[in-house]
Amino acid sequence: MAARRSGPKGLSPEEKREFKEAVADVRPLTWDRVHHEPPLPLPIPRQHARDEAAALDESLRGSPLLDLYLEGGDEAVWLRDGLPKSTLRDLRRGRWVTQEKLDLHGLNRDEARQAVLIFLAECRQHGLRCVRIVHGKGLSSPGRVPVLKRLVLGWLSQRQDVLAFCQARAAEGGAGAVVVLLATA
Repeated sequence: MAARRSGPKGLSPEEKREFKEAVADVRPLTWDRVHHEPPLPLPIPRQHARDEAAALDESLRGSPLLDLYLEGGDEAVWLRDGLPKSTLRDLRRGRWVTQEKLDLHGLNRDEARQAVLIFLAECRQHGLRCVRIVHGKGLSSPGRVPVLKRLVLGWLSQRQDVLAFCQARAAEGGAGAVVVLLATA
């Protein structure tokens, strides 16, 4: 004798009970789909490669800085032609008080150049004569080479408003900074 069918899905009460017993310890799924993403590609330091290529290009094709010279080891000093050497001597001895400072730590070469241009323009606008630019010693650069130092010295020697510059005294940053004497406006 066949079981009598009833209910909305056509199951008898006995079939419903058997079904409930069979699935009594089953837990409903919280998420029934699995999402598989492909692994992320390895990071490629493209900006670093572009910076290195630009620095190399500038060092090879940039304008020659014949008037930039090193005196006493690697201490950078520069004096505009026609000015007395006493100007440079006084700058090195701290005759002029440093009125403002720019720190380039953490900037790449393009950001540093822009920062130097803006800084010098603002200093000239406010009538400042003696300023300090901290370029760093290159201790965290590849090969521990002070990349910004060389670039900053080159930029400064090409500007008409820069009369002289020299390495800062040890208390002001030493080899990681340069003191700049600006022309009056």
